[in-house]
Amino acid sequence: MFVQPILPSEARTTSGESQIIPIDYYTNAQVFLDITAASGTSPTLDVTIEYSPDGSRWFTHTSFSQKTTTGKDTLRISSLGAYMRIKYTIAGTTPSFTFSVDIVFGR
Repeated sequence: MFVQPILPSEARTTSGESQIIPIDYYTNAQVFLDITAASGTSPTLDVTIEYSPDGSRWFTHTSFSQKTTTGKDTLRISSLGAYMRIKYTIAGTTPSFTFSVDIVFGR
């Protein structure tokens, strides 16, 4: 088993994505989302797991349910491609989310 911190815990106010992670050695994973702070007017956070066969074309694998406050959530995924990344979208009026994403890979 291999634990990979993908996005360290920090306050984020704009949308973004993680670095590209080569994963062709692994067949499944658990993705852990930990939100420790949320502020703003009607803030929302959408976190999506994307995969790619070549590191340039990206496809949605699955997503966490939309978040509006603090909390923890876990997704189990399989049928991974050669690469993956985490994409996050932050919306609302002056939104801010402090969160981290970690992944445990398995074979």
